[in-house]
Amino acid sequence: MDLIRLEGAGGSVIVRIAGKQSADRASGADGLVGEILVDTAFVRGSIAAEVFPDDLTEWQETLDALDCGEDIGWREGKRPTELLIGLDEDGERAHVTVTDRSASPTSVTITVDLPDTWFDDAYHRLELVQQAWPLDDARG
Repeated sequence: MDLIRLEGAGGSVIVRIAGKQSADRASGADGLVGEILVDTAFVRGSIAAEVFPDDLTEWQETLDALDCGEDIGWREGKRPTELLIGLDEDGERAHVTVTDRSASPTSVTITVDLPDTWFDDAYHRLELVQQAWPLDDARG
């Protein structure tokens, strides 16, 4: 199930969730497992990703800010792989950067169209993931 799906003629960035994992000993929080996929004519790759309850909360807040026309960062400085989205002045296109700070310090940026309908779909995807795999946040 795709939590995040950003697509355009220049390529795509997808955060795909495969399932739930038991609580992590360090954080005490349940998590989701999946991968972040990047596909362009020039670069294609994926990296395993864990998504925790605070990541889902942050994604909702990120969507709200993006919908108001703000540039955003999701998981920025908090997880090995982060997503940055910068909007063109007209707000119709977004420059999406995926940065992996773990295996190799690599970044890939693609440009995608961001119509108003994308936001409805993005909120719906978040809701579907939360319903499919409810998470307990033991950190309170």
